[in-house]
Amino acid sequence: MQQVSGKVDFKLSYIGRVTEHDDGIECMHGQTECLGNILELCAASLYPDPKIYLGFTMCLTREFEDIPRKELVMDCALEHGLDFGKLNHCMSEDDGETGIKLLRDSVERSRNSNVTKSCTIRLDNKIRCIRDGGQWKDCEGGSAVKDMIRDINDLYE
Repeated sequence: MQQVSGKVDFKLSYIGRVTEHDDGIECMHGQTECLGNILELCAASLYPDPKIYLGFTMCLTREFEDIPRKELVMDCALEHGLDFGKLNHCMSEDDGETGIKLLRDSVERSRNSNVTKSCTIRLDNKIRCIRDGGQWKDCEGGSAVKDMIRDINDLYE
């Protein structure tokens, strides 16, 4: 991302299901996953530079089993220069509806793009590569970082 952030419109999109219960969203691994996704989407909303919010996201992911423990979120926010108070406000604004809307929009974006596996990388509105079960799949052109950077640069030119 550091090498191509100026050339891509990067968006975090999560897989889930819009429902009539569970605050309107059901995440693949339950409500704590939804909370983590909302935290990450709040970070992306407040700090739109992917170099900033992706660092925060990766920090949370390293200890995903502890999400949404306050100390983890505060430590990751501090490490990546995010204001914990702003993240907390985003999570709780309008009785949580702001964060839920971010998650709902994200889930709908994934559904509308026919994304069903996490992690799916899309370039030029097409699936470029899928990481499923710890393995890269369907990566025409290669799955290494250099391969993706090459493809992004080729599209940009």
